[in-house]
Amino acid sequence: METINVRNVAAALPEAWNSRVLGEAGGACVKVLRMDDGGLEEEAHADAEALFVLDGCLELTVEGVPMAVRTGELYVVPPNTAHTVRRGSRGVLMVIEGSQAG
Repeated sequence: METINVRNVAAALPEAWNSRVLGEAGGACVKVLRMDDGGLEEEAHADAEALFVLDGCLELTVEGVPMAVRTGELYVVPPNTAHTVRRGSRGVLMVIEGSQAG
């Protein structure tokens, strides 16, 4: 079994905000992506979504409340909860979600 250098995988991604699947564990999909100061449209998922900031800062609005998730911090978005990524998000983000999620 090999280890994965998550920062290197994120740096090699051709575009920001396009994730790469690193693997699956216990029915959950583990992904990494690079954030680039841009934002994303509001979304909600049937399953909870864990967002771990490896480097940088993720600027979120969760059900209308702004928040920042910083390096080394984890935020779990509850199921069916509206959330938006605001402009100013940057760095490397790991996403853990149900394996059937998009």
